[in-house]
Amino acid sequence: MKHIFTIALLTCCVVFLACTKVHKTSPESASFDDRKRESQFYNFKMKKLNGEYLDFQTLKGKKILIVNTASKCGFTPQYEALQKMHEEHGNDLVILGFPCNQFGGQEPGTSEEIASFCKLNYGVTFTMMEKVNVKKGDDQSPLYRWLSDPAENGWNDEAPSWNFCKYFINGKGELKDFFNSNVKPTDAEFVEAISK
Repeated sequence: MKHIFTIALLTCCVVFLACTKVHKTSPESASFDDRKRESQFYNFKMKKLNGEYLDFQTLKGKKILIVNTASKCGFTPQYEALQKMHEEHGNDLVILGFPCNQFGGQEPGTSEEIASFCKLNYGVTFTMMEKVNVKKGDDQSPLYRWLSDPAENGWNDEAPSWNFCKYFINGKGELKDFFNSNVKPTDAEFVEAISK
């Protein structure tokens, strides 16, 4: 029993340390070819939970928030604030939820189970995508590779350290901000960043 408590305590410490860096923003003076950054982002085509493909070309000119999600996480209640933000901003801000089972096995469900959970518990109507891997490695989703590789996005090297990390993309397809799990969608720094 003592060993189980110790392991649980160490796990909590690792998660806390992983989530201490909460917000990074794109440096204004970053020397990077904007056309390359934009063209790469809009080249993605990815599956939604319902099996249909989302062509990122259709997102041109819109602000986009990308969030890796999970149904059985302490941060799961952030779904509620994300849904409220979706309702308030309408088509001006596109929210894309990407379920991921890489952190504590907290998203084990099928596409149908995830969709049902999100709708039933949080009334989610923003776009939920097919489950992906977000951690750096050979099986990392190409989108998350773009989001976490400075050679591709121009400045950011942060991959998600836990569920509900957030990436904000401006209307030109440029990655502008990274927010760790601790930053809630209702926090002032978050609201200010997506309002720019």
